[in-house]
Amino acid sequence: MPQMLTTPQGRTIAHHRTPGTGPTVVFLGGFKSDMGGTKAVHLEAWAQARGQAFVRFDYSGHGESGGAFEEGCIGDWLADARAVLDTIDGPLLLVGSSMGGWISLLCARAMPERIAGLVTIAAAPDFTEDSMWARFDADQRAALARDGRVALPSEYGAPYVITERLIVDGRDHLVLRTPLHLPFPVRFLQGSADVDVPVGVAQHLLDHASGPDMRLTLVKGADHRFSDDACLRLLTRTVEQLLG
Repeated sequence: MPQMLTTPQGRTIAHHRTPGTGPTVVFLGGFKSDMGGTKAVHLEAWAQARGQAFVRFDYSGHGESGGAFEEGCIGDWLADARAVLDTIDGPLLLVGSSMGGWISLLCARAMPERIAGLVTIAAAPDFTEDSMWARFDADQRAALARDGRVALPSEYGAPYVITERLIVDGRDHLVLRTPLHLPFPVRFLQGSADVDVPVGVAQHLLDHASGPDMRLTLVKGADHRFSDDACLRLLTRTVEQLLG
């Protein structure tokens, strides 16, 4: 059973903690995903075998946490992540997948002194603006203004309901429009066959961000899930390298 945390905003966040040696590795999941996904569970098993401190959690409206997904936005999920991180003593190594890559960049920007390293997997910074709003047609934009929401098809299951609040709030948390300095080791992992977050996004992030130790690794043929055996081995090897 997960532990439950109440955030300063009153939201209930489910999380699992593995005690061990620091820095604490924290997995931040993607948009409408949960902490029971393949990468999060794989990293937890790796951490338990290694004796490494590890945390995985669900944002509000995701997985086992409270709240409704459609009521959330980037700012809410960032606050959820910050609430979890604030309960952890010592340095942090963040592992952010897809939207979790964006959230982890926001966390790292806000508290660089606590970050020992950052790994992103198919990071999707600014996706509400660049991958949603920018691609909405006139009818979708009209529906968003009229109804406050629009449904987008998803190959992962039921349509995603995108709210006007999600789009507007996202504009307050963009990271690719202003300088982004990451003064710690950073590794961006990206699949070449990812159709949800194309390679160009990873290249843009690499070009935009600044820092003393930053690398982008492209995996030929890997898709957005980045969850086959080879990708999982690369993920744990990358985290191990940053832990030193």
